[in-house]
Amino acid sequence: MKLNCIVVDDSTIQRAVLVKLINNHSFLNLLGDFENPIEAKNCIETALIDIMFLDIEMPIISGFDFIDSLKIKPQIIITSSKADYALKAFEYNVTDYIQKPINVNRFNVAIKKAIELYNFRRENNEEDGEFIFIKSNLKKLKVYLNKIKWIEAYGDYVKVVTEDETNLVLSTMKAFENELPNKKFIRVHKSYIINIEKVERYSSKSAEIGVFNIPLSRTKKENLIKALASL
Repeated sequence: MKLNCIVVDDSTIQRAVLVKLINNHSFLNLLGDFENPIEAKNCIETALIDIMFLDIEMPIISGFDFIDSLKIKPQIIITSSKADYALKAFEYNVTDYIQKPINVNRFNVAIKKAIELYNFRRENNEEDGEFIFIKSNLKKLKVYLNKIKWIEAYGDYVKVVTEDETNLVLSTMKAFENELPNKKFIRVHKSYIINIEKVERYSSKSAEIGVFNIPLSRTKKENLIKALASL
């Protein structure tokens, strides 16, 4: 098991230090390093990121503002040359705060925390995992990704079906699909996006989630097979 990581820091030297530490760690997999949050956001929205190493003082947008802008948040390890931001950082529920210059021992302590938290969440299936906010009936609702079963087109809305309830959201399927991690959710039909972890069995025409049969487009079957094989 390896945790997917990205580095966001405007300093070329600091990024290089973290990249080397990550590549030398047997439980980490580096997906990219970015000099600003704008470049990093696309990666976070399209890939499954477990840990983000994030600087605070950056041009364009600060680390804290970047966290606020994210709908889906990985574990965050703050890296900063200043201790002043530590208290505020933990108000953001970060996994750890490492003061620069970063040494290997301090880095390993932070990673140990991240791995323990990752394992705890998986073993307990706790509701402190990844989530998104949806707007339904003029209210913003926090929806945990591991509870979503499927998303269904419903006129000008999408129907978000979870283990607990169903909500209508004013959105297109394409826009809502962009809010979801593509390693966990896939479009199997023009009208359906499914959580692949909820699929119990499938045929050439449908995927079964509980007692429901979700129609499966002929051209999407191979995508589903590949996604299920990667679980």
